[in-house]
Amino acid sequence: MIFAEVIETVGKVIDAAGVAAIVIGALVATVIAGLRLKNRDPNVYRLYRRQLGRSILLGLELLVAADIIRTVAITPTLESLAVLAGIVLIRTFLSFSLELEITGSWPWQKPSRADTPGEAPELD
Repeated sequence: MIFAEVIETVGKVIDAAGVAAIVIGALVATVIAGLRLKNRDPNVYRLYRRQLGRSILLGLELLVAADIIRTVAITPTLESLAVLAGIVLIRTFLSFSLELEITGSWPWQKPSRADTPGEAPELD
């Protein structure tokens, strides 16, 4: 097996992991939302969106990693790097948008203690 074939295979495996993260995450989020709906949890929709968004974010991160590996290791031409830059920009924008939707803050901002799941806000 030559280097290019190994890198291509690694890229495909990481691509598959990214797709699997999205699909499995969506299925798990849907099952959990169904159970919460059955128990009449008032936060079903918000929690479902948060879990679904997290699985999409993880999948996007893996897909970007696969694109970077394949583009840089196999065919580092100016055209392939420009295509990679476009893909990374679009996926980064999507990741930031999803992060903002999930947490209510930008990735570089620290969430307040009240935003941390499982923790009660401090009373002054």
